[in-house]
Amino acid sequence: MEENYIYSGTKKLRCGYTTGTCAAAAAKAAAESLLTGKYVFLAEILTPKGVKLKIPTVITVVGADYSEASVVKDSGDDPDVTNGIEIRAKVSLADSGIEIQGGKGIGRVTKAGLDQPVGAAAINSVPRKMIAQAVSEIAELYEYHGGFRVVISVPAGEELAKKTFNPRIGIVGGISIIGTTGLVEPMSDSALIGTIRTEANIRKAEGRKVMLLTVGNYSERFIADNLPQLNEQCVMCSNFIGDAIDIGITLGFEDILIYGHIGKMVKLGSGIMNTHSSYADGRIETLIACGVLAGVDSRLLCSLNDCATTDAALDILYENGAANKLLEVLTERIHSYLQARAKESAKVGAVIFSYKNDLLLKTEYADEILKKALEV
Repeated sequence: MEENYIYSGTKKLRCGYTTGTCAAAAAKAAAESLLTGKYVFLAEILTPKGVKLKIPTVITVVGADYSEASVVKDSGDDPDVTNGIEIRAKVSLADSGIEIQGGKGIGRVTKAGLDQPVGAAAINSVPRKMIAQAVSEIAELYEYHGGFRVVISVPAGEELAKKTFNPRIGIVGGISIIGTTGLVEPMSDSALIGTIRTEANIRKAEGRKVMLLTVGNYSERFIADNLPQLNEQCVMCSNFIGDAIDIGITLGFEDILIYGHIGKMVKLGSGIMNTHSSYADGRIETLIACGVLAGVDSRLLCSLNDCATTDAALDILYENGAANKLLEVLTERIHSYLQARAKESAKVGAVIFSYKNDLLLKTEYADEILKKALEV
């Protein structure tokens, strides 16, 4: 394959190609071998992003009725669980049209709100277009005027799917064939944000009135322990709190409620809406700023600067009777920044907790929104 690169910070990283690109390349090679009876070792694919890729292919079957080809997925420098898997395409002739089906290792859609309807193979619309375009180019090249039946399969797909978000979003029995650009950009946030949008779409299709966000495993554990009836409503947003709020507003949610551990949620008190440490830390600085506004003794606040974690800082504040005032200011600031992000398009509330010190904070709209969530 021709190499494509992006820069992430100071690192030059090699791009890979999506499962959709692999499926299209395998289908193109299989179609060509079917019409010519020859083995095809390379398929040229034009990605939706306009990049031409020459992808190595392996023909496993060349027959009179069908041919089968496979591509080994290369994710470049991205730590993708699908890197190195085999994606196969079995192509046979049809009277007309192009039929695309999912075979072994391709998941089935079981919930509304996804790219494909319930019951369909989890081969998204952009990869379907790429596959159809690829085999159409072969038909035109060899002046073939009939149709094709294409079956995409992934031998290791069922087992691999357990390591993906598929079971969570209602795709069972295998992986998805996805990709909107055709390329995998290493260390890109777009795939993770796309997963948030997908899960939020499902909740909307289920008729949920509240978008309920969790920022990690601690959040899901907290809900499982305290509000298990909400387990099926959650959308995992990880560090992408600001993006998740934007997605909720775009989808028409008027109420958004975020559950998160103080270790991440404290950053919202400084308006930091991506809580990954590579974007910003600011935990202790935020606590110190809130302490100043709450009138906490400056010497006590200076001692927080040596704390490695939020919980360690809170231990000092609780020991000195200064935690409650400071946390009241923090809660008000989090509320203010959340509403600023929503720009009056939605009410956003937050529930902030820590198992240490039995900490539980709620912003102004939290109880009101939680009541709505429980009514569904």
